[in-house]
Amino acid sequence: MHTAAGVEARLPIRSDMDLVWVRQHVRQAAARLGFGLVDQTKLVTAASELARNTLVHGGGGLMEASHVVSGGVDGLRLAFSDSGPGIPDLDRALSDGYTSGDGLGMGLGGSRRLVHDFEVESAPGAGTTVRVTSWVTGPRHPRGGH
Repeated sequence: MHTAAGVEARLPIRSDMDLVWVRQHVRQAAARLGFGLVDQTKLVTAASELARNTLVHGGGGLMEASHVVSGGVDGLRLAFSDSGPGIPDLDRALSDGYTSGDGLGMGLGGSRRLVHDFEVESAPGAGTTVRVTSWVTGPRHPRGGH
């Protein structure tokens, strides 16, 4: 059971400059929650790819960042939503090695491997929402961790 501690940011994704703001916000939010540098980098990389997909394939949209807690562990949930054409073949888009050629070359499958929880909702003509969550792990957790 995840408890949302609240949406902390809603950032528009309408230009390349917005992609920069998304990356900066995600890095700062992850650092504030106690993510280590490697986990921050993984989450920022996934966010960058998903934000670019939102811009390039979805025609722009929105990222919502939320602090979540599960079993006393802090996490950061990111939701990328657009009203674009949707993903025609979700299984293919999620397959390893598939990329449209526009982003970092990771595609959705690569982004999925960089986070703990990953879900996609998409329908032709109805847009796409990708939600990812990463959890603070490891000995660097400021609250003792494991």
